[in-house]
Amino acid sequence: MALPRPVGHGLAHAPHPANARVTRAALLAFLRSHRYAVQASVSPATGPQAGVVGIAVADDFSIVFDTLDTSRKARNLAQDLRIALVIGGAGNGEEQTVQCEGLAERLESADIRVVEELYFRVFPSGRDRLAWKGIMHLRVRPHWLRYSDFRTDPPTIIELDAARLARLE
Repeated sequence: MALPRPVGHGLAHAPHPANARVTRAALLAFLRSHRYAVQASVSPATGPQAGVVGIAVADDFSIVFDTLDTSRKARNLAQDLRIALVIGGAGNGEEQTVQCEGLAERLESADIRVVEELYFRVFPSGRDRLAWKGIMHLRVRPHWLRYSDFRTDPPTIIELDAARLARLE
């Protein structure tokens, strides 16, 4: 299976090795090695807004997090389901990142099994938050994901759409 052609990173325009690739297992391991992500959503009134969320990552690359229904992100996502997340990199000297874009969906009571089996393994304290008024869980199913590794020269940058992400071996 051919992966999409890596793209430049804006710092230099050196070509990427033709064999640049990342495996499903390696990508999941990288994502799961991080407990937090920066998420961005859009307020109709004021524009982009960002915040840090605790995340858990499913085998299909879905990302689950919790928030209060009164938070800016929850209000934004109630009006516009589009969301972006950045995992790794920024601020901690790490030279690998994943950026992803997708749609956020609120998990209803029928989906609580997803929360219990995935999110609570990463954040056991999330069980206590179930008693909070207005707590909600959101799942993001990525439709675009970019993995960047700046430890290599040239950097490895691979973009995957939803179909390629699903077929990743």
